[in-house]
Amino acid sequence: MKLSIPKQASHIIQTLSNHGYEAYVVGGCVRDSILGKSPCDWDITTSARPEQVKALFQKTIDTGIKHGTVTVMIGKDGYEVTTYRIDGDYEDHRRPNEVTFTKSLREDLMRRDFTINAMAYNEEEGLVDLFGGMDDLSRKIIRCVGQSEDRFGEDALRMLRAIRFAGQLDFQIEEKTKQAILSSKDNLRDVSAERIQMELLKLLISDHPEVLREAYVTGLTGIFLPEFDHMMKTEQNNPHHCYSVGEHTLHAICQIEPNPVLRLTMLLHDVGKPATKTTDTKGIDHFYNHNKVGAEMSRDILKRLKFDNKTIQMVYTLISHHDIRFKDSKTKGRKHVRKVMHSVGPALFPYLLKVMEADVRSQSGFYQAEKLAALRETEETCQEILEAEDCLSLKDLKINGNQLKSLGIREGEMIGRVLNTLLSIVLEHPELNDYTCLKELAVRIYHQLQGQN
Repeated sequence: MKLSIPKQASHIIQTLSNHGYEAYVVGGCVRDSILGKSPCDWDITTSARPEQVKALFQKTIDTGIKHGTVTVMIGKDGYEVTTYRIDGDYEDHRRPNEVTFTKSLREDLMRRDFTINAMAYNEEEGLVDLFGGMDDLSRKIIRCVGQSEDRFGEDALRMLRAIRFAGQLDFQIEEKTKQAILSSKDNLRDVSAERIQMELLKLLISDHPEVLREAYVTGLTGIFLPEFDHMMKTEQNNPHHCYSVGEHTLHAICQIEPNPVLRLTMLLHDVGKPATKTTDTKGIDHFYNHNKVGAEMSRDILKRLKFDNKTIQMVYTLISHHDIRFKDSKTKGRKHVRKVMHSVGPALFPYLLKVMEADVRSQSGFYQAEKLAALRETEETCQEILEAEDCLSLKDLKINGNQLKSLGIREGEMIGRVLNTLLSIVLEHPELNDYTCLKELAVRIYHQLQGQN
């Protein structure tokens, strides 16, 4: 088998080989190349020790020299070159206490997680596949190198990585490997939230995010996302639904584009349903206010998983508004759409419509066509509002705080109250967004507010 590797990587391997060292591209780049994908990174493994690698290249960076990794810079491109190594004991299910350098490629490949990631290649020797990686690629199987329990005991994140690879590659997890995840799941408690977040996000934006179901079946979500377990166990006896909350969620994630914010929103959009479920006298389930409850829960969950504040706020806003129903009347509907666009923010409003559509497409067929038609009409109305440049925020008002001061309204708090009152009026009546009209309204509102104090 012949693989096409970058000239820079080939140059590094050839340089090492010319000086008597073994060197190969290794791991994910080999796997992806065999699958016809374009690797993001080209990692190199070698028998040369770090100081020997550093001596051969003009510019290197000590990115992980304690564990044998040196980044070799070729122009602006960096290539991680790591010495063959044997990992020592793992006491915290996260990292080895020490590493020992070795001259054996086999020993280096033995420490890797899955067979499909334990293959090496160079142009002289071709593919080195000591653990059946090619066979597992052809069978579309995720299988550990050696004993699964040992690999998961070394680094517990590998359990979540197995599920992530299954989602990214559309592979199945080998049964013994899956059983080892089930028996080793509690080790995941030792893994940092940041590392779990990265694997979860990679799974969510993969082609098959529904593989998250495997994390539930093997008990992993019970460790890092127990709220999802509650969703999977919450039935929805309601004509609008045909799945449990959890299964509806998995379908909804698949209905939306692989944008991190959108996929996270769909993952958590109904997280408030288990806590708000009620059943009426006819046996119909209801989930009143689940969007508000779910938005608060999503904030706590995403903070726990160490997501950034911007992502948290966007997901919170989308979830808190996702259950809005837009009016049928075109005239009344336009007023309502303006208010929602103001509340969500014009930039985020198209995301909200995508979230609502994915939600509807993952429900039952009950009134589904009508719901989708209403969303299409809302999308058209949104475009009309933008083209008309209707006022949607304080910055769009044709009057500002300094102009209010010139009218004699000088108290800071009062200026804010007057501006917000004007905005609420203009959201209802965009034709009033004119300085002359707003000036008269501002004075009237100011006197009314003074009278209330």
